[in-house]
Amino acid sequence: MLNALRPQPQDKILQLIQMYKEDPRDAKIDLGVGVYKDANGLTPVMRAIKAAEKQLWDSETTKSYTNLAGDPAYITAMQALILGDSVTADRLSAIATPGGTGAIRQALELVKMANPDATIWLSNPTWPNHPSIIKFLGLPIAEYRYFDAESRGVDFDGMLADLARAKKGDMVLLHACCHNPTGANLTLPQWSAVADLLEKTGAIPFIDNAYQGFGDGLDEDAAGLRLLASRLPELLIAASCSKNFGIYRERTGILIAVAPNAEMHGVVQQNLAFLNRQNFSFPPDHGARLVSMILTDPALRADWQEELESVRLNMLSLRESLVAELQRLSGSDRFGFLAQHRGMFSRIGATPEQVEALRRDHGVYMVGDSRMNIAGLNAQSVPVLAKAIIDVGV
Repeated sequence: MLNALRPQPQDKILQLIQMYKEDPRDAKIDLGVGVYKDANGLTPVMRAIKAAEKQLWDSETTKSYTNLAGDPAYITAMQALILGDSVTADRLSAIATPGGTGAIRQALELVKMANPDATIWLSNPTWPNHPSIIKFLGLPIAEYRYFDAESRGVDFDGMLADLARAKKGDMVLLHACCHNPTGANLTLPQWSAVADLLEKTGAIPFIDNAYQGFGDGLDEDAAGLRLLASRLPELLIAASCSKNFGIYRERTGILIAVAPNAEMHGVVQQNLAFLNRQNFSFPPDHGARLVSMILTDPALRADWQEELESVRLNMLSLRESLVAELQRLSGSDRFGFLAQHRGMFSRIGATPEQVEALRRDHGVYMVGDSRMNIAGLNAQSVPVLAKAIIDVGV
């Protein structure tokens, strides 16, 4: 059997990480890996997570299984964090998952069970694992225009024109905020226009909410998602706690399904639990337990939100510093889009040859499509990167 297997293509980001590790230069800059880093290049454990872990150490009495759907306190707390009061609780069904990727996989499995002919519409570009999972499951796939390579903003007219072709029951995958890989995001009026279109076509939004709190704030980053939930009958949301709680390795995610009415809750919840049982039985609990402790304890929550806000503001400050330095060196404001983007990522519009020159000549590592992780910078590396970008002719 095993000799029938064929080699799989290497993950380009993991390959980039290995190349960075093997580079002997001291002044190299890693802008490829998708994790938050502080000024010292570390991905710290957040204060509230540390405090919750100490409390859990003292109070936990068992490591037995939780529920197939996960800890109810975690589910309730995350639904409130993500959706606020945009939809009544009796329309919600949810399961805890191994990270946001697990939530995306379970959502697509659910789509395949309910409507295997549904086309999954993806932004061009999107996170590479989106099309990879969809193709692996054998679901139809289509793209809608999203990123304007000239302005480095959203091609909203193109987006609406393409999504007008989506059929009733198709799934439209949208990034809730901090679009990966571009950093370009929809405005609230644009979210409203998307809702208008989905109401007309009958296509169903599928939201990837991986960076809530990294863009404009916890509530601001969920505003578009909540608008859709308040207006449309159905919605799927895959959310991750990796970034905003800094618990990457704990694999803590959630899949939320918004149903048209309360009567559908039972059957939707049964199917979600069934999918967990088929794929991994019971979801991981440690990270979920910490998240629910933080979200339900006023002191822990206040400390978490304060640290999360400092993370957000640090990325904004790095963006503004980089734009200022690029403007100084280039004598133009053509890089102003970087200050408008939000989250960890921006696509700077470099050609593959320029990306290779950045790595070869300047020790700057970024993904081949010129996506860079802003959080990989600090005050010392910003001017080094700015000079390198200008030197290679971006």
